[in-house]
Amino acid sequence: MLTVAAVTALSLSSLAAQAQDVTVFAAASLKTALDRVVADYQADGGAPVTVSYAGSSALAKQIEQGAPADIFISASTDWMDKLDKAGLIKAGSRSDLLGNTLVLIAHGGDAPKVEITPALDLAGMIGEGKLAMALVDSVPAGVYGKAALTSLGLWASVEPKVAQSDNVRAALALVARDEAPYGIVYSTDAAADDKVSIVGTFPEASHEPIVYPAGLIASARDGAEAFLTYLKGEKASAVFKAEGFTVLAR
Repeated sequence: MLTVAAVTALSLSSLAAQAQDVTVFAAASLKTALDRVVADYQADGGAPVTVSYAGSSALAKQIEQGAPADIFISASTDWMDKLDKAGLIKAGSRSDLLGNTLVLIAHGGDAPKVEITPALDLAGMIGEGKLAMALVDSVPAGVYGKAALTSLGLWASVEPKVAQSDNVRAALALVARDEAPYGIVYSTDAAADDKVSIVGTFPEASHEPIVYPAGLIASARDGAEAFLTYLKGEKASAVFKAEGFTVLAR
């Protein structure tokens, strides 16, 4: 297995010469940061990388059905666990790459801040509008959001007002377009769109830790391991940190 030191010792251009293109299936919330990392990797001479973004649940199901992915980066451990147990993740390649924070957002840049506690009248804030969320029973951001609201005793009052989207970036877009006054996304998503603002952060204890595991698909092609190693290196880590992620794997 390549180490970060090994990749540093070998030039990326020499690795690229030996490798095929790399296909990554990644959680939609990674798009802004991962696009930057891919651009840096290729500028440094790495093999071409193509990224398919969607909800982690949809990507995992595509991999189960034989989609030609080399690397999977999920926004929760559950979907990675499922593929791992099915023998679809290469043994020893999996690691927890990143962490994130769950936030409540509103349209515009100057929405009043709130403290997210059991006393919050979130249903009253939403009024006749909608609360934009990713799919609450399958997409990690939606699952975390429902868990947090349930833990705080707020789910029953807001459930009829929830507008579910296929992934967290689609939920973000609903608020950015002012089609929903509020939404629940990751802090990194909120930072990626200046048409929304964070009005509150959910207590960490209200939901499971937000962890992004990454691993090689069992049938991964040559070159995939080099890019997975690059994702854990200093240059990629600096990008992830700049985009608001917590770096877990080095």
